[in-house]
Amino acid sequence: MSETTAEREGREAYDPHAVQDRWLPVWDRLDLNRAGRTDGPKKYVLDMFPYPSGDLHMGHAEAFGIGDVVARYWMRRGYDVLHPIGWDSFGLPAENAAIKRGEHPATWTYANIETQAESFRRYAISADWSRRLHTSDPEYYRWTQWLFLRFRERGLAYRKASAVNWCPQDQTVLANEQVVGGRCERCGTEVTKRELTQWYFKITDYADRLLEDMKQLEGHWPERVLLMQKNWIGRSQGAHVDFTVGGEKVSVFTTRPDTLYGATFFVVAADAPLADQLVASERREAFEAYREQVRKLSDIDRQSTDRPKTGVDLGVTAVNPLNGEELPVYAADYVLADYGTGAIMAVPAHDQRDLDFAREFGLPVRVVVDTGEPDPAQTGVATSGDGVLVNSGPLDGLRKEEAIARAVEILGERQTGEGAVNYRLRDWLLSRQRFWGAPIPIVHCAVCGEVAVPDDQLPVRLPDDMKGADLQPKGQSPLASNEAWVNTTCPSCGGPALRDTDTMDTFVDSSWYYLRFASPDYTEGPFDPEAVRQWLPVAQYVGGVEHAILHLLYSRFFTKVLQDMGMIDFGEPFSALMNQGQVILNGKAMSKSTGNLVELGSELSRYGVDAVRLSMVFAGPPEDDIDWADVSPTGSVKWLARVARLAADVGGLTGDDRDLALDRAVAHTVDEVTRLTEGHRLNVSIARFMELTSLLRKAVDGGTPAAGSLRDGAEALAVMLSAYAPYTAEEVWSRLGHDVDAGDSVHASTWPEADPALLVEDTVTCVVQVAGKVRDRLEVPPAIGEEALKALALGSDAVVRALDGKAIRTVIVRAPKLVNIVPT
Repeated sequence: MSETTAEREGREAYDPHAVQDRWLPVWDRLDLNRAGRTDGPKKYVLDMFPYPSGDLHMGHAEAFGIGDVVARYWMRRGYDVLHPIGWDSFGLPAENAAIKRGEHPATWTYANIETQAESFRRYAISADWSRRLHTSDPEYYRWTQWLFLRFRERGLAYRKASAVNWCPQDQTVLANEQVVGGRCERCGTEVTKRELTQWYFKITDYADRLLEDMKQLEGHWPERVLLMQKNWIGRSQGAHVDFTVGGEKVSVFTTRPDTLYGATFFVVAADAPLADQLVASERREAFEAYREQVRKLSDIDRQSTDRPKTGVDLGVTAVNPLNGEELPVYAADYVLADYGTGAIMAVPAHDQRDLDFAREFGLPVRVVVDTGEPDPAQTGVATSGDGVLVNSGPLDGLRKEEAIARAVEILGERQTGEGAVNYRLRDWLLSRQRFWGAPIPIVHCAVCGEVAVPDDQLPVRLPDDMKGADLQPKGQSPLASNEAWVNTTCPSCGGPALRDTDTMDTFVDSSWYYLRFASPDYTEGPFDPEAVRQWLPVAQYVGGVEHAILHLLYSRFFTKVLQDMGMIDFGEPFSALMNQGQVILNGKAMSKSTGNLVELGSELSRYGVDAVRLSMVFAGPPEDDIDWADVSPTGSVKWLARVARLAADVGGLTGDDRDLALDRAVAHTVDEVTRLTEGHRLNVSIARFMELTSLLRKAVDGGTPAAGSLRDGAEALAVMLSAYAPYTAEEVWSRLGHDVDAGDSVHASTWPEADPALLVEDTVTCVVQVAGKVRDRLEVPPAIGEEALKALALGSDAVVRALDGKAIRTVIVRAPKLVNIVPT
């Protein structure tokens, strides 16, 4: 009996939401994503874990969708894949929410985590949920504290007083990157400087290794990320040069000691203690007023080349050690207190910022390197290139490298300087004056000083009884107001002591979380060394380029310290890195406040998970931004429905007939998509899926379908699609006759292999030209020789007619695809 139209439509119907509801509980029961389920080689794929600020947004959809394609692909390739999920759950937003709501930060944090966890589950990321972790769990931050103490034992964690960025509204220290235009990036309050005693990690001890080991990452990390880290570390080879100011020696670092004869003034960072020491009494009032202005600026703002140059004359002079010239001394904002010694010699002819300052203050400009370019005093453009030294006494006639070496020699002979290396990188300020972070495990004793909390007393837990107004900023950490928590006994002498009331920067938590995922329930240390040896380093890390510097640099630092401690046997945490772009709308960043926003939840409700995932990946290469206004999830829904209908039709076929041309086309698609997926050209892979779908549909509708070839082609499509659109792929797999409920899931299948024999072409098309015009096309064996191909071309009837008796001057043969005949 033939199938009715209603029966056919019912069989072919594709409802993305019904498909999701059908397969998600089955997957939960089958638990297919648990690491360790197979005996295949191990591969660790990790997405940068999220902060629980609310439900998932479009950025999450893109980042985790891309990471999931990678993880699922390697699962299908037979690897034992670790693809964990967790939350970076400490941080200031939770604290601010708790103040507003009158509750403990944990309430808001863990409620959001559960919301996001359910959304991730519906979004069908292939996470191993058994390894879930949260950095705010005492079981986790116990080991964050333990690591802090090990760093301290090695001299890598220390405390010192320093000027820091301070937000009066949030009442906490801000990193330079958190100050934008002189204001707090979170609340917009004008930032000030404040002198505080803070904890630091001595990351500068690892500056050279952080630079040198980038060679291991070349070709595996985006070039721009490596360049950003290199510039952030900022290694400079040069010299320390001793000037004399008021009879006192003041040392400066310069990368160009060869240009000392071109120094026409001297600059000290306005907020450096040195400036306060040097200023003449009659200039002090003007200096202090200027210093207050400078303290409102971030270091990033101060180093901007676009800002007008400002400064104040300190009323003293500095003596140049090479020529004895007295140079006026200025305090300015474009020099940083913690770069080198906080002072520079200014050579305006050959440094643009010095030139801008000199022109602003009417200071002389003296050329000492002849680069062949116009005089900077006239053009306003400094000449920083190589050239021959002029106006430089004993250095005249030397080129840059020779002159640098000779200048260092002269300084050494006169005992007024020496060769040196300097770094832009500064030690990592990790203290935060806030509640919702890992407490620093130190007590302060009047007798013993700083004392580490013993390991068996870790974690130093956050108090459970603080909420709402208790967390309100008061100029110090909220923990300082909790006397019951602060007052303790000294582990060393047993006398009264006070707990350190600062908490750690949340970057500390995220600098080692990738190690914990290898053994999240391990209780004898931060991680099980054997598990780490099996899984680490991370094979593929996926996340936003906004973390290119701090998170990635700090993670690399932690890894190197742990390697030196003998806890791990590798020095780089992430073997490969992929950065995804942003999801924007109408050419601008999405923003709730401006109304330029698309809610992920509404998109998922409207189109279904697979259509959103597919649209994200199909929109362009992973690293490119996606403008959602230009994306068509409707098109993805229609194509997925076509795939589902195709599977229903193929699933109803019987027999095992073969179609060699179709088998070849499927093999070529499998081969290409395999290479495209491994090369992360995911959008092109989807285009190939669409082409294969059309090819299979044409074969089904073509009269007498070859059931065997069609079934193999549809199954290959389902397996490959499973990495990109997991729900639909499972539905297709089921329609092709597989018993998913019994465990025969597409997500337990193996990636198709292209038969090499099917990839070999029997013939290729050779174009034959006469006088540059195509006259014939010949089907020839791929391995045909040049002489044989030439003979075939010359014997072609079309070629004979085109030559019309003309003599041949030359025949150019490019076997097997081209013959070009040139007549006289």
